[in-house]
Amino acid sequence: MLRALAAVLLIAFAGGAAAFAKVGEVRVAELPPEARQTLALIRKGGPFPYPKDGTVFGNRERILPQKPRGHYREYTVKTPGSRDRGARRIVAGHGENAVPVAGEIYYTDDHYRSFRRILE
Repeated sequence: MLRALAAVLLIAFAGGAAAFAKVGEVRVAELPPEARQTLALIRKGGPFPYPKDGTVFGNRERILPQKPRGHYREYTVKTPGSRDRGARRIVAGHGENAVPVAGEIYYTDDHYRSFRRILE
């Protein structure tokens, strides 16, 4: 019984560690131009081109650090040639007055399977 519990805990820990390992880093200059445009809009407070921009990102994948619900907001990064919103997003942690928190802005180009923290 104890071995089974230890195995379950090991698997759960390994899964969590693997999730956090998926958070890399990227410099602003290395982002695609559309991501830099979205980042500029976030800093200005909009206006945003997509109705879902600025909505709560639930972090259900548990890849980003755990925060209270509502902390993270998602923004679409336009994908040239895509007929819909595409897979690219910026997810930003927000503090008081809905202001993005420095150091808590992430880019994903694979629809939340992995993230890179944007280095300013």
